[in-house]
This record gives sequence, C-alpha cells and structure tokens, in this order.
Amino acid sequence: MDLSRPASSTHAAASAARTKVRYGILLLIFVITTLNYADRATLSVTGSAMRTAFSLDAIRMGYIFSAFSWAYVLSQLPAGWLLDRFGPRRVYAASIFSWSLFTLLQSSVGLLGSAGAAITALFALRFVMGAAEAPAFPANAKVVASWFPTSERGTASAIFNAAQYFAAVVFTPLMAWLTHAFGWQTVYLVMGVAGLLLALTWLKVMKNPADHPRVSRAELEYIEQGGGLVNGARKTRPDDVSKAGGWSLVRQLLGNRMLLGVYLAQYCINVLTYFFLTWFPIYLVQARGMTILQAGFVASLPAICGFLGGVLGGVLSDGLIRRGCSLTVARKVPIVGGMLLSTCIIGCNYVTTDWIVVALMSLAFFGKGIGALGWAVVADTSPKEALGLSGAIFNMFGNIAGIVTPIVIGYLVARSGSFNGALIFVGANALLTVISYLVIVKDIRRVELRAA
Repeated sequence: MDLSRPASSTHAAASAARTKVRYGILLLIFVITTLNYADRATLSVTGSAMRTAFSLDAIRMGYIFSAFSWAYVLSQLPAGWLLDRFGPRRVYAASIFSWSLFTLLQSSVGLLGSAGAAITALFALRFVMGAAEAPAFPANAKVVASWFPTSERGTASAIFNAAQYFAAVVFTPLMAWLTHAFGWQTVYLVMGVAGLLLALTWLKVMKNPADHPRVSRAELEYIEQGGGLVNGARKTRPDDVSKAGGWSLVRQLLGNRMLLGVYLAQYCINVLTYFFLTWFPIYLVQARGMTILQAGFVASLPAICGFLGGVLGGVLSDGLIRRGCSLTVARKVPIVGGMLLSTCIIGCNYVTTDWIVVALMSLAFFGKGIGALGWAVVADTSPKEALGLSGAIFNMFGNIAGIVTPIVIGYLVARSGSFNGALIFVGANALLTVISYLVIVKDIRRVELRAA
C-alpha cells in the first residue's frame, strides 16, 4: 500500500471501483415487467379475431378482459405476505413460471370443440394467470428498495413501470403480425415459451446486494448510505404476523391517510392503463375503422410517448431531490402535472381526423407516463417490515381498475354504440388522481408501524 497517496486519490480510486450491478438488476426487472404487460395485453391484440371465432359481444368480452384482474386483486395480500416471508427471488421465479405456463395454455382453448367451452376455459385461464402475476409489482418495489438509494429510486421505479409502454411498442406490433400471419394461437405459444425461459434467468441472476458476488464494497456502501436495504427488506418470520396482529398490519396501512391517498390515486391511474391494455386496439378497429394489423402498429405510438414520459417523470423527480427539494415536492410535481396532461384524452371525442386522435392519445399517455410514480412513492413510504404487504395493497387498489374499467367500458360501448362515454370516464379518473394527491396525500414520508 502506498501510504503517501493523498486522501483525494484514495477517494477517487474507491469511486472508480464502484460497480454498477444495480443497473443490470434494473434491466432484468424491466425485461420481466415488459413481458408481464405483454402477456396481459395478448387478449386485446387477439381479441378482434377471437370475438369473431367465438361470437363474443362487447359485454361478454368486457367480462373476459376483467377475469385477469379479479384474481390479480384477490391474490395481492397473499402475494405480499409471501414476498415478506420468502423474499422476491423464489416467489418471483414461481410467479413468472406460472403465468407463462397459463399464457401458453390459452393457445389451446380453440381445441375444446364448442364456443361455450372455449369461452369458459379462456376466462378460467385468464383468472389463474392473474393470480400468478400478483407478486410481480410488489416484488419489483422490494428489489428497487434493496438495490437503489433514495436519490435514484424514482428513476429506477419509473423505468420498470415504463415497461408497460415498452411492451406495447415492441410486442403489440409483433403480436398483431403473428395474429395476422399465423393465427391468434401463435401469440400465446410464443409469449408462453419466452416467459418460461425468463423464469430460469431470474433464478440464476437475482440476489440481494450484500450477497451478490459482483457488487463491489464501494457500490454496496453507496446503496446502503443512500437508504437502500442492501440485505433485502427484513423477512417476516411466521410468528411476526401473529405478534403484529395479522390483519392489524393491514388496518394500520389502510388507516394511514397518506398511504390511503396513494392507494386511491393508483386506482385512478390504472383506469388509463387498463383502457390501453384492453379496449384501445378494439377502439382503433371499431371506432376508427383500422385493420388489426394497422391498429397494432398505431397503438405503439402512444406507447412510445408513454415510455418516454415514464422515464422523464422519474428523472425529473430524482433531479428535484438532488436540487434540494423535499421528497413531497419531488414526487408530487410530476404526478400532478402529468395527470392533468392526461385529461386531453377526452378531446378525441371532438375530432374526426385519425392523426389528431393518435396525437391526443399519445399526449395523454405521455402525461400518464410522467405521473406514474406511484411505485417510487411506495418504496419511499412503506414500513420497512411490510414493504411487500404495502406494495400488495397498493397494487390491489390499482388493479381493481382492471376489473371495473373493461366492464364499464363494455357496457358504455354496448349501450351507446360509441366510445365517447368511455373516453370521458378515463379522463375523469386522471383528474381524480390529481385531487387525491393534492387533497388526501400530505407529506410523503416513510411510515412507522405501531406495536400491536
């Protein structure tokens, strides 16, 4: 060792030695989340062909769309407890494998002989697929809380959340082409096999920062000193649940005004998400007269804008923190501004030119991307002992929109023969997000649990 080396040189060497393994982990959860959303959207892309094959009306299609979210919502609390008990590595691997298998099996529903049996099987497979996907986003939040300091958490959360748009950019045109060229069954085969391979990749790569062989001491200290939980959020032992009162944990989380406002806002934000995941391609085909292939490519344009907005929202939020703004200001400014911009979706009712409709949709999803910082807020505010559970409740509220939105839009379209009411419904929920963050959510800070 050179004892004559200046302290500044030693510090520079330590900084230079800081690895960036956390970005590789972020890339992996981004890829997984992209596939997650692509698998959810398979039915929206193949929906027009399947409606013709099985003689489905708008209302029945709405219920089939909602099947995923019924199970997804009901499974959130068990998923949260599993994540807090066993950690994201094993639970997430099982989740990816299971939902991919159920996606693969959807390719076979047309072999059942009758349309009624096929519809029942499709509903059932979408339902169990929803249950299998339940741990995904709470697991993402736990991983980000472990691998990233607070000053990078907004960007990291925005990037994995923006995967929903990236999925539409990459997979919607691909799935539309597969449907057009080879039939709707091929979509489910390709997506299912891809997911099974990804589950094995996750098991091989994922570890906590403190246990990862490629993480340097400098990176570990940087994450830990910045507020990252480098050993993973503390796993809940079986007796912890009884000591904490079990449902008492849930009551404490739901009884916190700040968290409740965040949960309610996520429901409203996800109304936009589920419109895009379910009815948007059908809107382009039915209301705008496009072919399935055209709709698949046009749908990628708002998705690109949503992706760019999603990344920009996280970068803006973390930039505000680095400039000395409070966490409250840094998170609320992008959320409120972005969701106000999303209300322009209502303007599609008042124009007839297709390119203006696509432009308004793109602007709305750009705003929604900027404002979709809910997962960063969850990582910032959830109790350290209940990151998985708090994330699960947040996701449960958000995905109730997956039940409500397809059904409500199905009825609105069936009753009026138009999508006008549906777009007003979607825009109104964007405005409710703003109200929730401004009126219900006050200061954004980490919650401390009370002893039972």
